[in-house]
Amino acid sequence: MENQNLNILDEVNKGATMGMDAIDIISEKVKDEEFENVLKTEYKKYKYISKRVNDLYSNYSDKEPHETNAMNKMMTWYGVQMKTMSDDTTSKLSELMMQGTNMGIIEGRRLLNNNDNAAPDVKDILNEFVVMQEDSVETLKKFL
Repeated sequence: MENQNLNILDEVNKGATMGMDAIDIISEKVKDEEFENVLKTEYKKYKYISKRVNDLYSNYSDKEPHETNAMNKMMTWYGVQMKTMSDDTTSKLSELMMQGTNMGIIEGRRLLNNNDNAAPDVKDILNEFVVMQEDSVETLKKFL
């Protein structure tokens, strides 16, 4: 059970840090002020989730939660550079953010559906993370 809780918290934290990394990378290409403000707001939401995971993690382990590694950050950067080489419009940047966010939603929903015995506080943060990402997709749709 405890390992299950740690796994969920690690996955949520990895998703949150990947979201922050992607926003950092995409923000360098943003020209639309409204879109830039949306990304700043989304970044704060990811950061808040990550902080909550870190606070909760100590209830289950004396280690630190897993984050994205340097290789994943580099792959994200490279992917964004390649996919925006010929199209760096707000629409394309929004699409890229939505694709990454949808991957997080799928993984989060899978974790929710397959971990009935997770601790209530862990389930709560996982559910909050998934709902936050679902809301994010709805916000990003406006920029397609």
